[in-house]
Amino acid sequence: MNEILKKIQVHVPFRLLHDKLMPIVINRGINPEIGFDHAVFELFCQRDFVEVAKGLSDAGISPTFHAPFLDLRPGALDPKVRQATIDRLKEFFDLVPFFQPRLVVCHPAFDERYYMSGENIWLENSLETWGYFSTLAGDMHTVIALENVYEADPLQLRLLLSGLNSPNVCFCFDTGHFNVFSRASLEVWMEEMLHFLGEIHIHDNHGTVDEHLPVGMGSFPFLRFFRMIRNNKDSSLIVTIEAHSEKNLWQSLENIKSMQLLDG
Repeated sequence: MNEILKKIQVHVPFRLLHDKLMPIVINRGINPEIGFDHAVFELFCQRDFVEVAKGLSDAGISPTFHAPFLDLRPGALDPKVRQATIDRLKEFFDLVPFFQPRLVVCHPAFDERYYMSGENIWLENSLETWGYFSTLAGDMHTVIALENVYEADPLQLRLLLSGLNSPNVCFCFDTGHFNVFSRASLEVWMEEMLHFLGEIHIHDNHGTVDEHLPVGMGSFPFLRFFRMIRNNKDSSLIVTIEAHSEKNLWQSLENIKSMQLLDG
């Protein structure tokens, strides 16, 4: 298990990391993908963030970040909604210098049902929003990974990443979100997006609800997927387990080992 843990990131909400899990993370050598939500900015002060960041750094732990996403609309058609999103993301990016994360995952939040007939405006606004943050990420020596959620196909994300054309922005492919929300095949996603791929989130479900099951406990084709990326991607790819319980984390690790997903 320790060999696998060295190769991956593990999703850990900041509140749990601060209140409970720091000793486990440090003792087991877990590299966390630290998740932030809006409440974190009300519950904690700068001293709390600095304390956790120093504890991880002193232990040689290498974190990645996951930005707040609930209610946020980086490509919003309403300028006031988009500005509120930008303000929250700026607050989040203020934490980057303390932790120096290798990568920062964000949600571009495209949903064809929500932006019906507004795709072009969404794309224009998203290019402006992420153009600003890609420059900020470069200044902070990190990279933004834009993650699929409700996208039924890769078109809008491909247009966004192609339009940004930035070394400071890449794609995060989420296996669970694909399995529930995509109508396009895995082959189409990889054909369109493999060039941009910088991180993958691995968790499983049965194709109807975003269950966040352990890897291999649902219907996502992990063996086929890892063969595809192994043949076409270098070793810099970040792999993050998004387990929503300690039990599911250890089961995912067992399954990854038995399926030999990270071998080779």
